[in-house]
This record gives sequence, C-alpha cells and structure tokens, in this order.
Amino acid sequence: MKRLSLFCLLLVTSIVVQAQIRLPKLISDGMVLQRDTKLKVWGWAKPGEKVTVNFKSKNYKAVTDASGKWQVELSPMPAGGPFTMNIAGSSKIMLKDILIGDVWFCSGQSNMVHQLNIHDVTYAKEIEQANFPQIRQFWVPTLTNLQGPQSDIPNGQWKSAVGEDVRPFSAVAYFFAKKIHQKYNVPVGIINASVGGTPIEAWTSEEVFAEFPAEKAIIEKNKDTTYVNRQNRRPPPAGPRPAPPVDLGMAGAAKWFDVGYTPKGWRNINVPGYWEDQGIKDLNGVVWYRREIEIPASMTGKPAKVFLGRIVDADELYINGKQIGRTTYMYPQRRYPVPADVLKAGKNVFVVRVTNNGGKGGFVPDKPYCVFAGADTVDLKGTWQYKVGTAYRPFAGGGFGGGINAQNQPTALYNAMVAPEIDYAIKGFCWYQGETNAGKPQEYNKLLPALISDWRNKWKQGPLPFLYIQLPGFMDYNYQPSESGWAVLREAQLNALSVPNTAMVVAIDLGEWNDIHPDNKKDAGERLALAALKMAYNENIVYSGPLYKSATVEGNKIVISFTNTGGGLITNDGEDPGDFAIAGSDKKFVWAKAKIEGNTVVVSSDEVPAPQYVRYAWADNPVNPNLYNKEGLPASPFRTDK
Repeated sequence: MKRLSLFCLLLVTSIVVQAQIRLPKLISDGMVLQRDTKLKVWGWAKPGEKVTVNFKSKNYKAVTDASGKWQVELSPMPAGGPFTMNIAGSSKIMLKDILIGDVWFCSGQSNMVHQLNIHDVTYAKEIEQANFPQIRQFWVPTLTNLQGPQSDIPNGQWKSAVGEDVRPFSAVAYFFAKKIHQKYNVPVGIINASVGGTPIEAWTSEEVFAEFPAEKAIIEKNKDTTYVNRQNRRPPPAGPRPAPPVDLGMAGAAKWFDVGYTPKGWRNINVPGYWEDQGIKDLNGVVWYRREIEIPASMTGKPAKVFLGRIVDADELYINGKQIGRTTYMYPQRRYPVPADVLKAGKNVFVVRVTNNGGKGGFVPDKPYCVFAGADTVDLKGTWQYKVGTAYRPFAGGGFGGGINAQNQPTALYNAMVAPEIDYAIKGFCWYQGETNAGKPQEYNKLLPALISDWRNKWKQGPLPFLYIQLPGFMDYNYQPSESGWAVLREAQLNALSVPNTAMVVAIDLGEWNDIHPDNKKDAGERLALAALKMAYNENIVYSGPLYKSATVEGNKIVISFTNTGGGLITNDGEDPGDFAIAGSDKKFVWAKAKIEGNTVVVSSDEVPAPQYVRYAWADNPVNPNLYNKEGLPASPFRTDK
C-alpha cells in the first residue's frame, strides 16, 4: 500500500510539473526587450493548454501545440520601463523589472569574452563608477551540442551594470552599450554568447555547410554518439603518454618553496624573459624561479598585490613558503592578491614554479612585474635564480589521443548557445572573432559572409546590422616585408564589407605584440558603437577609418585612393605614412616612400622603377601603421596583389 501511495504521489507530481508553464531562461526578470518591433514571447506547458500573456494592459492569447510549446506576438512598443509581465495558464508567472530598449547579440571568441574583471586595473575607475541600471547583460553559459539546435539553456540571468555586478560584463560589449545608452538615453541589453579559442565554424548552423562538404561530413559523423564516444576513448597514436618525471622541487623533505630550504646549484636568469633565450635549450618541463625581495616596513600588515605579467604556460607563486596564487594556462595576466600577514619587513622569499608544455617557456616581456601595497611598489624585474625541477621527455605521439574537442566542432556552439536565442528580437549583431581561424585564412572569405547570412536568416528580422572587429596587431614585429596569415585573415574581414548593412572596426593599432588579449577594450567597444550609430541608428557620421578603394600606376609611382577619408588623410604621428611596400611584376616587395596628397597616398621606391603592386600594414603585427583620417580612425591593412 505504501509503495502504491508513493507511486501515485510521484505520478501526480510529474503531471503537475508538466502542466506548469515554463519559460526560456532568456525571458526572465530584468530582461530588455527590443523596441519598435514585434516581439515573440514563448514557453512550454501541457499540450492544448490556453496561455495568456498580459503586458502593458494588453492580453495576448495562445494555445500550446502538440509538443507543448506556445508563443504570442507582442505589438511594437517604444523604449521605456520598468514594466511587469503576467503569464497565466494552469499556473502563473510574474516577470518584473522589464525594460524596452535596444538588444544586441554579442558573440565571438576570447576578446569578446574578456570581462571587465580581467581588466580591472586598466578599468578600475570604470568599475568603481559603474551605475547604469538600464545597461544589462545576459551571459550565455558555455555549452556545446553535436546533435542539433537546442530550444533553451540550463541557466542564466539578466544583470545590470551597477556596482560589482558590472565585473562579469564583456569589456568590449560594455563600452559599446555604454556609448549607445548615453547617446540615446534608452535601455541597452547585451546577450553575450562567446567562448575563447573557438572557430567560426562552431558558431554556424548546419544548413550553411551544404556548400562545405568537408565540414558537412564532420557534422554527420558527430551526430553518431557511438562514433564520438569511440573517438574520445581512442588512445594516442604512439601509445600512452609517458608519465612525467618527478619534479625534484616537490620531491624532497624540504620543498623548494619552503622557508627552510637551502638553495644549492641555482643559476642566474633574467625576469622577464624566456628560458630558451637564456641558455636553456628546448626544455619543456618545470623550472623554478627564486629571489629574495626586500620589502619596506610601510608595505607590511596590509593587503598587497603581485603582478607577474604573463607566464608560459602555468605557474604557482609562493611567498615566504605560502602559496599565493596559481594559473593553469598562458593567457591570463597574473595578478595575485597577497594577504596582509604574508609580507614582512626585510627579506621575503619569492618562488615561482613554472610549467611549460611546448614552445618557449618563461615570463613574457613588456608586462608589469611588481609587488605593491598602499602607495608603495617594489619592482620584481631583474636577476632571479632558477633550477630545473624536471624535463619532459620528447613524445613521438605529439598529442593526448584522438578525442573530439566539442567546442571546436562545426555547429556545436550554434546548436547550444545561439539557437535558443533566435526567437528573441534584437537590434543587431556584434562579432569579435578570427584568431582561431588565422591558420586557414582563405576559408574565412566564405565563412564570415556565410555566418552573417545564416544568423540573419535565423532571426528573420531582415538584414540586421552586423558589426565586427578586425583582428588587431599581434606577435613579433617584422622589419622586412613578409607574408602573414593574420594579414590574410584581416583581408577576408575587409572583404566581408561587400555584404550589405555590415561595418568593420579597424583595430590594427589596439593590439599588443605579446598578448593575444590586448588590454584596450574601451576603444574597441567605442569604435564598435560608432559603427552602430551609422548602420543601426542612421547617424550622419564618420564611423570608419580609411578603406582601400583603388590603385593607379603613374610611371614609377602608385597613387592609392580610399573611401572613408572623413575630414582628410593624416598620420597620427605627423610623419610620412609608414608600412607601405611596393613590388614590380616579380612581387618582391620592398619598403616604399609614401606621401599624402589630398585624399590619396602616393608611393614609390628607387628599387622598383616599374611598380605594379602595393601593400599597407601587411604583417601579423605591423611596425608603424600610422595612416588615419582626421576623425582619429585608422586605415585598414590591404594589398593589391591578390
């Protein structure tokens, strides 16, 4: 009898749960709805149930279909709020604090992910002063699905840009939204669906890949869960990876970070710098760094911070034997808080255990290295001592097996992170991606226009504005004309401007040679907002830097014309234009002399008496891309030798 009663209770509970109205996570308290357009509100309940949505004194009615989904369409409304929405059927839901304004779907990889919190030194004042309750972000959690488009996400909520809640905001999207909000005094909503290190293929729906047979084949294979599971269980091609040798720094009775450890056999090395550049050849493994740092009494008894720039790949910091912080991969800047009781007046032992798995290991140059507390700072750059804890043996397999990295698979992120939002009305798209595709840049010429068309088709709101950021400068400077995968990727981004109602932000001047995640997110976001003012709000403004239009050979010179010259061409340093190279029919490029003449640039070289081709800022990280318009916006890199 008890079992029967329990079964009946569970059955009733299940029926009640199924009968209750359920909303997608995006439709929730604090949401921002798109103004001046028809709006879909949808959800789920039991099949055949009648549902009423009451919003701004109007009732909208629906009946759930056989699958249990219901949907109503709200009339266009002007900006305003806050409002309340009541949804009623067999159960009732009240949504509060709803705003109507402009909603932007922001997506891409890590430079769109990077939160204000990661850049809280550069933007400390922005964070401290953030008080914009009408700027809101919905952060879509990182999700993948190889089977097909999903209808919802498991969690998520709208957050306002107020106080500490602003820290998780995408920095680029925040500065973009702030500019628009302050210009028009309307609520701005950001739906942020971004994942670091991901290719554009992962963000694109299956329908697009009908014209990409290789990717289409991958998609079909990935739908077979047996195949995916088998791939993920497959051992490396050369057998199991050998276990790493014991790290001597952790093996003894006194660990190398212990205050009682007496160092023997340590050698000098400079910080910052890579150990391969300082006498350690081709070492992958663990290298320990040690230094006694003199701390003044004024820095003790209070919380401090240590800045260790960036480290390749992973690190653990110890001060006076206590672990202060650790990071497991190379990209984040190392900014570790130090408790008030750690530092002492006089000598303090700083130890950093660095692990590197490939390439050059060590401390990235041209980054901040210091410890500070209150108004006092102690520099950490200079001579340290090092000792190798372990050297990894070379492994012929070169990998960790044949497993499938789901977030890099075609459609995987679209299915899980984009598809659930396509019924939610928006103003337009913001896109910052391309680093992961720089290894095969030519393909991007088709992939980016395909993504733009795909998303517009899915949202069914016409040719929505699509705004995107061109890759900034990154990696070593090359002082000779050379080939560049990043330059070809930028060219593909430039070519995508042929798609109507698109705009590109040139960011060649916002990069950092030693950081794929440049700190300057404000200029990137505000330039993106400029593009929005033109494309989405029809402002009569100069929104872009000069873009290549044409080149004419005139004797021993090439005359280059541009669009988007604004108030006229200038250089941002007052010098002649730099980073122009020309070539004859042999396509052997040499640096050119360049001069601004009106709204053209004239280039020539004594080495090339019969020039045919010209390039500008054609490098991973050009040395001096100083051509701008008078509005302060940089020219896009380009070439004529396609």
